[in-house]
Amino acid sequence: MKKVDLKKELKHLYGATAKSVAVVDVPAMNFLMIDGEGDPNTSDDYLDAVAALFTVSYTAKFMIKKGPAAVDYGVMPLEGLWWTDDPADFSPDNKDIWKWTAMIMQPEWVTAELWADARAQAAGKKDLPGAPRMRFESFAEGRAAQILHVGPYAGEAPTIARLHEFIAGEGLSRAGRHHEIYLGDPRRTAPAKFKTIIRQPVAR
Repeated sequence: MKKVDLKKELKHLYGATAKSVAVVDVPAMNFLMIDGEGDPNTSDDYLDAVAALFTVSYTAKFMIKKGPAAVDYGVMPLEGLWWTDDPADFSPDNKDIWKWTAMIMQPEWVTAELWADARAQAAGKKDLPGAPRMRFESFAEGRAAQILHVGPYAGEAPTIARLHEFIAGEGLSRAGRHHEIYLGDPRRTAPAKFKTIIRQPVAR
């Protein structure tokens, strides 16, 4: 059976360092996505979205592993796009008005048809309130700057400020939604050791 390490193959996108900001070109990739709004710390919709995304992603993984392709790969990390209707209102002090897209990247073997089957299988075995809102979609982010934040999510502000200062210093402008990639499992990790890639699309 073929085994694939997607994080290793996409190390330039999923292996950011806290030492410096990097500019990367993010190609079009397929994702499972669920949209919502509200504070992720208190929103049942967000928890439902995360549960559905992981359950369907793992269902697809095992379908691929047992299917004709016979490929074994690790499910990719949870990611999130975050924004407000008015960018000036985007503040950690008022998360109730945040809008978000929770998503997990899917490898080439997961097609729209296989995803639909995986979602149906998963929803048939487990109550997944977020599943009906899920979609399979290509997302092309393009050029972006990114850096790794180590520590609790509530302490991201200095890292984000550092990222924004780099972007301005390079003569670039922010173009697109604030993007976070959550490495590891926060349920099994102390907040001080959380690792989050902070990514911001840019334009010249």
